[in-house]
Amino acid sequence: MSFSGEVKEELARHISPARHCQIAELAAMMNYCGQYGRDSEGNYTIGFQMENEAARRKGFTLLKKTYNIDTGAGISKEQMQELLSKLGNLEEPVSHLLIKNSCCQRAFLRGAFLSIGSISDPRKGYHMEFVCTTQEKAKRLQSVIQGFDIDAKIVLRKKYYVVYLKEGSGIVDLLNVCEAHVSLMKLENLRILKEMRNSINRRVNCEAANITKTVNAAARQIEDIEYIRDHYGFQNLPDNLRQMAEVRLENPDAPLKELGEYLEPPVGKSGVNHRLRKLSEIAERIRIK
Repeated sequence: MSFSGEVKEELARHISPARHCQIAELAAMMNYCGQYGRDSEGNYTIGFQMENEAARRKGFTLLKKTYNIDTGAGISKEQMQELLSKLGNLEEPVSHLLIKNSCCQRAFLRGAFLSIGSISDPRKGYHMEFVCTTQEKAKRLQSVIQGFDIDAKIVLRKKYYVVYLKEGSGIVDLLNVCEAHVSLMKLENLRILKEMRNSINRRVNCEAANITKTVNAAARQIEDIEYIRDHYGFQNLPDNLRQMAEVRLENPDAPLKELGEYLEPPVGKSGVNHRLRKLSEIAERIRIK
């Protein structure tokens, strides 16, 4: 099962104890993927257009719990009228009155994800989205998400308005809001593992770059010193530079700090660097002549 499917399975098992929260979640499911009407025989019908079976079962469970509607036993005219009066026109965004409380907003977001939400495999990347049929519904959803201080954006994709999150931290926060705690912990574990790997890779790459830089610098220093030896002679150098040149040739792989310890008297890293730079300048002047 995909990670998105696992999240929906977890959310489908979560039933709010409060009836007003159940209504808010049902309102989201009906608003984003629900349908009602009459069949060819004139009987009232209610359904959900969604692929996830667990999510669809939860929709019917909420109908039973909130309005005592059992679609298998038929729907009375009174039941349908009560549902219509509460949920309103499915073409319009869910009423603010149904989601005025924070707990109801959490339930609304659960219903929205069950209906039109999806999340990518966190091992490959971070992306969560809700595909809405109208801009108004997308804006209502975005507004509820942003009410929990979570950044959500909207993009037009073909004829649909997609509310999406691309930051791992934002997706974690939204899973927490929806109370998908098991999925949240799994995502967090994967995030930590990925960040550790990235940190190790960055450190290794940085160390490799530093080693390469040091090796290249040492090679240039030795090349300059050998050029001075062959075309100018160490005897023409000041004592401190002559000693530096000889120590570098004797220790081609040694770091600057270690080279300084071989000198008499010993000097620090900055002093070694200064003398090597002077030798390079002398080599450059000899080449120009």
